[in-house]
Amino acid sequence: MWTFIIILILVGILMLLLEILVIPGSGVAGVIGFGLMVAAIWLAYSREGTQAGHITLAVTLGVNLVGLLLALRSKTWKKAMLSTEIKGKVRTIDPQQLQIGNKGITVSRCAPMGKATFKDKFYEVSALSEFIDENAVIKVVKISGNKIFIKQIIK
Repeated sequence: MWTFIIILILVGILMLLLEILVIPGSGVAGVIGFGLMVAAIWLAYSREGTQAGHITLAVTLGVNLVGLLLALRSKTWKKAMLSTEIKGKVRTIDPQQLQIGNKGITVSRCAPMGKATFKDKFYEVSALSEFIDENAVIKVVKISGNKIFIKQIIK
């Protein structure tokens, strides 16, 4: 009977580890793991007696507390976490290539976002207020970070 109780406790701890490390957020594996440990402690009390139940409860709590303390140490998570950095940027705008006042042509309909070409380079642009059809002549009105705001030039 002791082997069955020990197996229940170990499977319960394994399910809690799965909940924390592999499938966080679902809660199912954690509840099953906790339930298995409670069932093992209950079996120890009911089949082996009060003293054996107390020992099983103490050992189970001790193993869980030691596991919790090891998990809370910062070195444990530093080994598990990704430490690389991404230094690249998306859609950076070169100030020498594109400036306020530059003229271009829309490639797609800007409703209010679309694509346009300036000096044979494609950019994603935003119309300030109105919709702009494709192949319309436009000019850059504002550049804010990596967003380009345009306005249609009416002939």
